[in-house]
Amino acid sequence: MNGAGGRPYLAIPGPSIMPDRVLQAMHRPAPDIYSGALVDSIPPLVDDLRAVARTKGQAAIYIGNGHAGWEAAMANTLQPGDKVLFLATGRFAYSWSEMAEGLGIAFDVLDFGRQSPVDPDRVETALREDKSHDIKAVMVCHVDTSTSVRNDIPAIRAAMDAAGHPALLFADCIASLACDRFEMDAWGVDVTMAASQKGLMTPPGLAYVFFNEKAAQARIRIDRVSRYWDWVPRSRPEMFYQYFMGTAPTHHIFGLRAALDMIAEEGLDAVWTRHERLAHAIWAACEIWAQDGPLRLNIANQDHRSRAVTSLSLDGQNGTRLRQWLEAEMGLTLGIGLGMETPDDPGSDRAFRIGHMGHVNGQAVLGVLGAMEAGLKALNIPHGVGGIDAAARVLAKGSKTMPDAKAAE
Repeated sequence: MNGAGGRPYLAIPGPSIMPDRVLQAMHRPAPDIYSGALVDSIPPLVDDLRAVARTKGQAAIYIGNGHAGWEAAMANTLQPGDKVLFLATGRFAYSWSEMAEGLGIAFDVLDFGRQSPVDPDRVETALREDKSHDIKAVMVCHVDTSTSVRNDIPAIRAAMDAAGHPALLFADCIASLACDRFEMDAWGVDVTMAASQKGLMTPPGLAYVFFNEKAAQARIRIDRVSRYWDWVPRSRPEMFYQYFMGTAPTHHIFGLRAALDMIAEEGLDAVWTRHERLAHAIWAACEIWAQDGPLRLNIANQDHRSRAVTSLSLDGQNGTRLRQWLEAEMGLTLGIGLGMETPDDPGSDRAFRIGHMGHVNGQAVLGVLGAMEAGLKALNIPHGVGGIDAAARVLAKGSKTMPDAKAAE
């Protein structure tokens, strides 16, 4: 018997909390997939997805998760024997590279550790050394969900331009889209991948690939792309079924439509500002707790932290102990220390993550932080006093006092 009771709260970095409005939109009978409202709904849905990615380029939707987005993006722009450069700031660049290997794509990895973002100078140097332009694409996670590092995409694009290198720039925005500010066209990104289950507040099961004209031209040189992964009919269908190369994911579409409406009603800039404010509240509490105890934020510099997920650690096995206590006693689930294994901590028992993406507000964040402080006390884990007060002060100031997110980029 545990003391949780009530409604559980999922504070992992995806799947994120699904709004009641999204759930209600999905709670309906199966529709006609050949004509009528569902068919008519897709062109405006795609347009609204493009607006969230801030691109005038094309978009393709796949029934799949973020890994499906990775494979679709590479299948349309690269072929066996091509070479790419992965910029690693955590586990997910390596997962992505494993998929490239399975497709016969050669790659190098520039590893920047798990506590700092990509260094654009190292990128520029690597590309200058590639005098024959063997590297066809540079791959980077805007936010690495395991480490919570947020990479400076405009700086990476500037490094590529300074090197005079023609490679495509791929940005994985699976964790960041509709949470951290992202401007595909303005930042010079050629291919962007995202998924449904994080900032877009819908169940796992949809992947999105956005691509510009340069990437579309790269598709032309590819000798063979499977019918299913080919983004040409999906982005420019002659018949409705080609959007999904088969039966449409009907109820995901209903949920996504509701989620996009919610984002539009709030305004994308306001969504980014809300995530900024909530992230600062979480950091304020954690920084106070860290003053007199073993709690540590994985990323020291706030400018390098995601506004969607925060990676932390405690000593010994206390990360796992805290997560287990919170789930059993508070009905609160935090994220595991994914990809944070070390030789002295092979089970990642020190690391854990707070997901604060999508359908989240101030009272939800205070609830998470209050439960965490109760857990620290219950488990006799030393911590500084006043963490909740620090978070409350950030929230009390209101969104207008937050640093301008666009200026910060």
